[in-house]
Amino acid sequence: VRCLRDQVIGLTFGGGPSPNVPSAILFDLGVGGDSAPDAADGRAACEAASTDPVAEGNVGAGAGATVGKLFGTGAMKGGLGSAGYRFEDGTVVAALVAVNCRGDVRDPHTGRLIAGARDATGTGLRDAAATYLSGLPERPSPPSPNTTIGVVATNRTLDKTQCTRLAGVAHDGLARAIIPAHTRWDGDTIFFLATNKAEPVTEDPDWDRLDIAVAAAVADAIVSAVQAAEGLPGLPAARDLGRG
Repeated sequence: VRCLRDQVIGLTFGGGPSPNVPSAILFDLGVGGDSAPDAADGRAACEAASTDPVAEGNVGAGAGATVGKLFGTGAMKGGLGSAGYRFEDGTVVAALVAVNCRGDVRDPHTGRLIAGARDATGTGLRDAAATYLSGLPERPSPPSPNTTIGVVATNRTLDKTQCTRLAGVAHDGLARAIIPAHTRWDGDTIFFLATNKAEPVTEDPDWDRLDIAVAAAVADAIVSAVQAAEGLPGLPAARDLGRG
């Protein structure tokens, strides 16, 4: 907030600009130490902002992210991923997601499990959905630290109500790639923003395309996050199991 104020970014009031900075965090304590971001990290991130390609994997919010914690053991490394679509008329839809989920991650394009709860060998995946649908697992599923967070953006001109609806649509993409999604132990949060640099969305086909692209970008970003992740001791990544 202070960095944005210094750059005179934010709503203008009598006392100067008032930046509106919504936020969310991952519940990833216990992975890689007990460090937590502070004000200095926020300023450093603000100052490092650029138009360069976004780093993925074990970076930023993806550093301590894990997936596949439904059975209490055999989790894998999650990470930070991005994906997007650029159309001929200049419309852009892009997503950035930090994947730290309780469930498995599945590629919605192929149906293939990419990362999740590992089996007794440590090299295969249990398939949480199949396990539960065939009967309760042999041991209870204990609470675990989770939360997948992300942001979706478009360059089209939208108002707050329209952005709110699209934030909900974004969760469709989350549920396509994470199974199960939105459990009682997942604080899944997705923000939506519009830069308002391009034309407003007014026609139904335009809205349909935006709805499809928003959900697809989130799902693709989740897949990209686990494929880009690198394993840690006791937390192999998808690439370590030949699923990268």
